[in-house]
Amino acid sequence: MKKIAILTQPLHDNYGGLLQAYALKETLKSMGSEPLIVNRRGAGARPLRRRLSRLKHLLLNRPSKPNQFMSDSLRSVISEKTNRFRAHYIPELSGVITSNNAMKSLLKQNIDAYVVGSDQCWRPRYSPCISNYFLDFAQESEGIKRLAYAASFGTGDWEFNDKQTERCKDLLALFDAVSVREDEGVNLVRDHLGRADAKHVLDPTMLLGSSAYDQIVAEQNAAVSPGTLNVYVLDNNPEKKGFIRSVANELQLKAFEVMPESRLQEKQVTEANVGSFQYPCPSQWLRGFQDAEYVVTDSFHGTVFSILYNKPFIALGNEMRGMSRFSSLLKMFGLEERLLLNLEAGHSNRLLKQDIDWQRVNLILKAEKEKALNFLKESLEC
Repeated sequence: MKKIAILTQPLHDNYGGLLQAYALKETLKSMGSEPLIVNRRGAGARPLRRRLSRLKHLLLNRPSKPNQFMSDSLRSVISEKTNRFRAHYIPELSGVITSNNAMKSLLKQNIDAYVVGSDQCWRPRYSPCISNYFLDFAQESEGIKRLAYAASFGTGDWEFNDKQTERCKDLLALFDAVSVREDEGVNLVRDHLGRADAKHVLDPTMLLGSSAYDQIVAEQNAAVSPGTLNVYVLDNNPEKKGFIRSVANELQLKAFEVMPESRLQEKQVTEANVGSFQYPCPSQWLRGFQDAEYVVTDSFHGTVFSILYNKPFIALGNEMRGMSRFSSLLKMFGLEERLLLNLEAGHSNRLLKQDIDWQRVNLILKAEKEKALNFLKESLEC
């Protein structure tokens, strides 16, 4: 049995991030492999350093972001349900690794192959150490497989500096196979990292059918959703809230969210109110797609699960988090018109009345899934 290490984004409270890691390791297990998910995180500030930094801000009268200096005890309450989900459904997660030297400890674990992906692991601003995600720590290792599965830059722009580009280009040359999640990623890899053979493949969550996620919902006994208009909006604002109200009125559906009552970006967490910041369990998030008659989302994975569950949806363009991800996904399934870049009522009303040919979409999904699985099998066997 091959032991395969997966390098992906740090697994915190993001539902899409957790589920793509779950889906990829389950897919590799189904191929007879033994997966290990590398728990690579940024070093972070130690408690004493956090306290000194907070004191410095106060003394110098510097403004700080809400919850910039939150305690570990408060964070554990916020993440209690996602942590429990991760422990149960992703037990293959390694101990926390916070340094480049510690990454080299993986070389002692008899790993046969490294899979980099998915999520925005090739976006420098999101990854703890970008060269780790090109396997710098295993550069001298022989007899191992190196591949990227659905690695994402998150954008069509090149965000690496010159030093990162040169280093990662040399490292990527050692990879046995390369695939990316967005079609623009194929161009970025070719133009900046010197690999003209990169393939465009599905996000890992789409390698599992909706029945796999239904099983999680059933095992966790997730409660029935309190509405039928599923709203999964990561970056809310008054304009989006007004748009959602208009969609609910137009469709005569009750809107609901599976998100914390309070947002960390908007309000200070205290011992008294920390419960309102707690993330619901991912199983409840999945239940939201089961129960939905319609979905409004500005999330890439919100769009993915709308497609997986064959739910009509509107995807709100989210420039800050990377438009390339949306346009590439929707183009693959011929659903480009579902992406709304401005919230004009006329265009959205047309979308609300426009049916989706789910039979055609599901045929595309079947073909793309077969292509992606073949990529993984052939890359790991060759």
